[in-house]
Amino acid sequence: MGDTGTTWSAFEAAEPELAATVRERFGQYTHHALATVRKDGSPRLSGIEADFRFGELWLGMMPNSRKALDLRRDPRFALLANPGSGTDMGGGDVRVSGRAIEVTDPGTVDRYAADAGAPLPFHLFRVEPAEVVRTWVDGDEMVLHSWARGRPTWIHRRGNGDSPPRREPHP
Repeated sequence: MGDTGTTWSAFEAAEPELAATVRERFGQYTHHALATVRKDGSPRLSGIEADFRFGELWLGMMPNSRKALDLRRDPRFALLANPGSGTDMGGGDVRVSGRAIEVTDPGTVDRYAADAGAPLPFHLFRVEPAEVVRTWVDGDEMVLHSWARGRPTWIHRRGNGDSPPRREPHP
């Protein structure tokens, strides 16, 4: 498995509006949900704190936590912003998927720890997004703003009836 070829900062430069919405949604709460792949191929869902720092999206984990060991073995992940209380979802459902690349360079880890106030030791992963999606309700329609590396960004709209979803390119 090679790198996705996309850093958070590159995604943010290409899609600043969507990136700002994602950052805002993740900033509303401290704890989020991370899906990783277990050794047997089944999914593992864990709580996590996601952090935007130095132009990147980071995932920090306790030493030898199951989710860290999962990502060391298979870096694929999906990250869902905490939807909040009730049913309003505070601006929409936001998720990021891709690869989490462990950072072991002592200088980078120490810089991150000092800036974040994180106690050492910990595993530090830098996110390489492959897909970013925001979902929200607009009137009677479900709307998805979808970006994936290597394809145009789209807006998908779907109502409650039998009509197929409408797909619009995002300007």
